[in-house]
Amino acid sequence: MTAVTDHTEHEGRPEGASQGTGAAGAAEDTEAAVGSEGVWDDGLIARRGSGTRVDAAQRAGDGGGADAYAPAESPSVAPSGTPSGAPSGNSSGVSTAYEGPLRARLDALRELVGLSRTRLDSATLAEAGRVLDEAAARRRLSGRHTVVAIAGATGSGKSTLFNALAGVTISETGVRRPTTAAPIGCSWTDGAAGLLDRLGIPGRLRRRPLQGPDTRALEGLVLIDLPDHDSAVGEHRAHVDRILGLVDAVIWVVDPEKYADAMLHERYLRPMAGHAEVTFVVLNQVDRLPGDAADQVLDDLRRLLDEDGIALGEHGEPGAIVLALSALTGDGIGELRDSLGQFTKERGAAARRISADLDAAADELWPVYAAGAGSSRSRGRIGLSEEAREDFADRLADAVGAAAAGQAAERAWRRHAGKACGTPWLRLWRWYEAQRSPRGVGWPVGEAPADEEATARQRVEHAVRTVADEAACGLPQPWGQAVREAAVRGAEGLPEALDQLTLTAGVPEGRPPRPGWWPVAVLAQAAMTMLQVVGGLWLVAQIVGIAVPNLGVPVLLMLAGIVGGPCVEWASRMAARGPARRYGADAERRLREAAAGCGRARVLDPVAAELLRYREVREQYVRVTGAAVG
Repeated sequence: MTAVTDHTEHEGRPEGASQGTGAAGAAEDTEAAVGSEGVWDDGLIARRGSGTRVDAAQRAGDGGGADAYAPAESPSVAPSGTPSGAPSGNSSGVSTAYEGPLRARLDALRELVGLSRTRLDSATLAEAGRVLDEAAARRRLSGRHTVVAIAGATGSGKSTLFNALAGVTISETGVRRPTTAAPIGCSWTDGAAGLLDRLGIPGRLRRRPLQGPDTRALEGLVLIDLPDHDSAVGEHRAHVDRILGLVDAVIWVVDPEKYADAMLHERYLRPMAGHAEVTFVVLNQVDRLPGDAADQVLDDLRRLLDEDGIALGEHGEPGAIVLALSALTGDGIGELRDSLGQFTKERGAAARRISADLDAAADELWPVYAAGAGSSRSRGRIGLSEEAREDFADRLADAVGAAAAGQAAERAWRRHAGKACGTPWLRLWRWYEAQRSPRGVGWPVGEAPADEEATARQRVEHAVRTVADEAACGLPQPWGQAVREAAVRGAEGLPEALDQLTLTAGVPEGRPPRPGWWPVAVLAQAAMTMLQVVGGLWLVAQIVGIAVPNLGVPVLLMLAGIVGGPCVEWASRMAARGPARRYGADAERRLREAAAGCGRARVLDPVAAELLRYREVREQYVRVTGAAVG
């Protein structure tokens, strides 16, 4: 067997730089890369006019993007031993996988984060930001390689399996626990230095497998041996948690004694159930089990994985691959090598991992984007119904006294008609009463009493609260709160604005309009008055002896004037009912429309803007979930 040597992939980099690369360096590289492509570009508020709606996988109700995840155009650095211009670095494997649905989902998540920054706190969006960062960082690196981590508990045989796959002892094994103190990387193909840099594995811990017939079967594989996930050393557990979030796939190694360990299932397997398609679960040390005990333990392991929600890739279905083997004796290693070879050959693990991360991020964001939508009260509707808008306008009209203003305008029109078409004697009497009363009988609107002003203000506040609650109904808590805050901000100064409307829009300008019969009634009333005057003067002339005595004619003239005047006034009053009613209704309508317009500009429009923003983010959230656009 040929001895293996420490192999550090420099790719034009000094060894010191590789050795100094750690988690912090990888994070800095990722941050710089993300900044260059604008994955976290703020202020991305795109108003979409397509009108398409999406069924959010039966959850979100109503339902892409920039080229942030398009294949990089910059040439890749040729790996050692590769001629200049040969395919290397970022190949078409991952780039092609990033096209289509996955790219659309990543773009939607980026827009979703940009639209939500002013409404949600940074902690809520942290996981989504991490997914975007890692997706952008992984896309820039080699698409020809698949990074697979071997993880497991103390004594499960991870390092033995690692060495068995490499064909030579690379990772130290022994009875001392923990044996593996730091992650060790082994690459079957050149060009994986960037991937190992991202994992923070220094050059001194990078290896190459034994070159032989099996090497080509695992071409493109980058295998990472992790420390024990249950190690008593906190630094070891930190290495495991960090690298598990960066690799493309994971091989979980369990043994017959710890395969049901609660820590393994509750901390790792169950939370990562959605990553089943990039998960291998290997039952190691089956050589220690007698007879058919290995099959029984394997069946029980499958049962536990099913309880964890991990889909098993049996009968050609997508899911986790579960195998039984013995790394010590080599039994089952060939089957695992074949599965890994096929898995690596597909070059789709990175895209499937990112897709699973997107699913997990979408599930985490479910309460702030979709929870509550489609409640029994809102019945799936987001926004204000026409009934709610009309009710808000009615409440504001009631607060400004639109109905009372209309009635007052109607009474004023009738008074004006009565003064114009009434008998002169009645007008003299009213003039006399007006002189005695300092208030007069005109239209002026006085100031409302203090208790009435307080009641009107309370009505306005109640109307705003009601319409805000109606608009926020069915929205997740952050967006419902944003809608209510928008309504409250808009309502500041609304009572004062409505009071001003009462003094302007509520008071008719100029003289009320006169119908066509008005001049006829005035002329008839003047004629009746003239009959009374002529009859009275004729009768007086007869009494003083100036005129020939003839009481019949003057008396008839006076009676005609006396009876005709009230009749004309009564007929005018009856005829004035319709115009007065229309005049009052018009005054009420003007004041109602003015109040509704004020409320719309100050309250409804800001609320509608918040609802529009929520519709946009929910549409992007639906796209993040991968639901089909309909």
